[in-house]
This record gives sequence, C-alpha cells and structure tokens, in this order.
Amino acid sequence: MQAGFDEAVAPHRRELLVHCYRMLGSVQDAEDAVQETMLRAWRAFDRYDPGRASLRTWLYRIATNACLNALESRASRPLPSSVGPAFDDPDAPLVPGFEVPWLTPFPGDPESAAVERSRLRLALVAALQLLPARQRAALILREVLDVPAAEVAESLGMTTAAVNSALQRARTRLAEAGVDPDAAAEPPAEQRAVVDRYVDAFERADVAAITALLADDVVLEMPPMVNWYLGLDDYAGFMRRVYRLRGTDWRTEPLWANGEAGFAAYVDGALHTVQIFTVEGGRVTRATVFQSPEVFALFGLLPDAR
Repeated sequence: MQAGFDEAVAPHRRELLVHCYRMLGSVQDAEDAVQETMLRAWRAFDRYDPGRASLRTWLYRIATNACLNALESRASRPLPSSVGPAFDDPDAPLVPGFEVPWLTPFPGDPESAAVERSRLRLALVAALQLLPARQRAALILREVLDVPAAEVAESLGMTTAAVNSALQRARTRLAEAGVDPDAAAEPPAEQRAVVDRYVDAFERADVAAITALLADDVVLEMPPMVNWYLGLDDYAGFMRRVYRLRGTDWRTEPLWANGEAGFAAYVDGALHTVQIFTVEGGRVTRATVFQSPEVFALFGLLPDAR
C-alpha cells in the first residue's frame, strides 16, 4: 500500500467526479474515470513531487487524460436538441434513439456551492459535449477550474498558444449553441418556487397554467426520444397530447440534478419520467425529461409510488 494515499486523495474525489462528468456527460462513465484516475495515481504516488505541482493539479491532470482516453473509444453524449432540428408537430410519433448514448443528469444537492451549480447546468454540460475532446478539456481546465494556461498546455501536451486558440474556438462554438459558460444558475429557492408552481399545474393537468410559466423560446426534450420542441405552442401541444394519452392521475417527488430543480413523475402510480428544469428570470427555459432505467437508478427511484 502507498502510505497516506487514501487520506491524501479523499478530499478531491467529489470534485474529480464532477470534472469527469463534465468531460464525459455520464455519471457512470465519470465514476469509471475516477476509479481509473485513482488507480493510476496510486501506482505513481511514490513518484509524486509536490514541488512541481499541487496534489489537486496532479490528480486533475491524471483524471483529464483518463477522460481523453475514454473519449477515444466512446461517442460524446448529447441531448436531442444538439442532434437535429426541432419537431414542429406535437402529435408526431415519438422516435426512439436508443443507439445514441445520451447525456445523463448528475444528482445533486441544492446546497452545493453556487459556482458548482452554475457550471453543472444541463445546457452547459450538453454544449460541452459538442466540442472536440481536447477543446473541451482545455475549456474546463482553464475557465471552469482556473488552471493556468501553461499548466493546461502541459497537461494536454499542447503549446500555450494552442490552448488559447482552442479556448477561442470552444467559446465560439458554445455561443453558437446559445450557451454562456459564465452564466449563473438561479438561486435554489427561486428555482424551486417556479418548479413548485409547475408541479401544481402539472398534477392538475392545467396546460394553460403550465404554459404561463414558460419562456417564449422554451425547449422541451425527452431522451432517449429524438423528438424535441421549441416554443410555447409546441410545448403546450405536447402536454395536451400527454394528458390525452396517459391520463391525468399524476403524482410527483421533488429532486435536484445539475444544480437545477426537478421532479420524478408517476402516472397511475408507476414511475414514468425524471424531469429537470432550467429556470431563468422566473420562467422555465428548458425542460429535459428522462425516461430510462439508467437515470431512474441514479436517483434511487422506486418503480411504484404507492
């Protein structure tokens, strides 16, 4: 055993998991990457030189390269709004995309630091998946974690000039996707207040009340379905379809993911979806609705609410 290793690395495990999640878009993949990071770090711990880098920087370097290695053999995990154009018919058949490894949410505590919540927003993590792997790593290390450009360059085997160029291209791509990496998440209490009003309307099957809580350019997406919708009219039309097809006997349980408020939805007592909401300025700007056993397991949800 490497003396003192577990005690030394324990304070860094949580932030390494968050870092790997941002890189990989999957909690399970991130956990695998952290395990790989710890194995590599343990093997090299007797050669670690604190005079060259802090333990945190050294671990991040190992974790980033573990993620880059993983991305060589795994596709990036998008959300449906990143894959194709919006659907314009709320009654269109649902199109499953089971062959796509979709982004999964990161169950989280609303009491986590505001900076972490802001930098875990689903829209931001999804936009990061659009970037080439090294651009993604450069952006996360330099601008999310404040690692100096020279250290980023050393970690990624790039020149400082190449890192700065990658950062510029990455920011341009995020802007094209309509995502500001520096935007702050709404405070938890304000998010939950909006989502609680949404829940009240949702459980009453009141489409008009739901629509009143939405931004004009709201996005609704539902992995693993490819269908996604943009704007109030199509959102409302899809909700009318839901109640028409699934009935109105809905119950919910509150939860949090990616620093954002949401809920688990049960219909006729059976688990149906996990729904996560982005709230900005008192309005819902994005609803991401997950319907997969993988996501249900992340939250430890029971299949029956009764």
